[in-house]
Amino acid sequence: MSEKGLVIVYTGGGKGKTSAALGLVLRAVGYNHKVCMIQFVKGSWHYGELDSAKRLAPEFEMITAGKGFVGILDDKSPREDHVKAANDTLDISKEKIMSGKFDVVILDEINYALQLKLLNLDDVIDLIKSKPPELDLVLTGNHAEEKVIELADLVTEMKEIKHPFKSGIKAKKGIDF
Repeated sequence: MSEKGLVIVYTGGGKGKTSAALGLVLRAVGYNHKVCMIQFVKGSWHYGELDSAKRLAPEFEMITAGKGFVGILDDKSPREDHVKAANDTLDISKEKIMSGKFDVVILDEINYALQLKLLNLDDVIDLIKSKPPELDLVLTGNHAEEKVIELADLVTEMKEIKHPFKSGIKAKKGIDF
């Protein structure tokens, strides 16, 4: 009999949710587990994990399917485009979760996509409930829904205490992106 797969949630307003999930990737790949990370909101910017993910292949697959951050900085996409991208990403997630190819699937920034109403909460709940019993499923992003938290086996909330941006220090390569 295989072990029970966990539902893990990394949420909260502090930095480190995606980084925690990537730490889990390193650990899982170290045991030859197959991991897929699907990014819901990130998409238009280049960041370091895109390059490092290639170094962990074939055990690690990263899919960036979002249209980028919604409503900030250089976002010029209509809201409908973000909604379509999020729902297409949810379809990709279902396919990967049900494929039987992965030990761990990470839905990066899915909580944020829910908070922005890019996704229907019931669709995400159904996805969580239908995952194969041995699959570990990780959901990241701020504003985790109470129903998601209730289904989780492990929930960690990142809390910001201090952030360099508030002192005028810009995002740093290798640390922030």
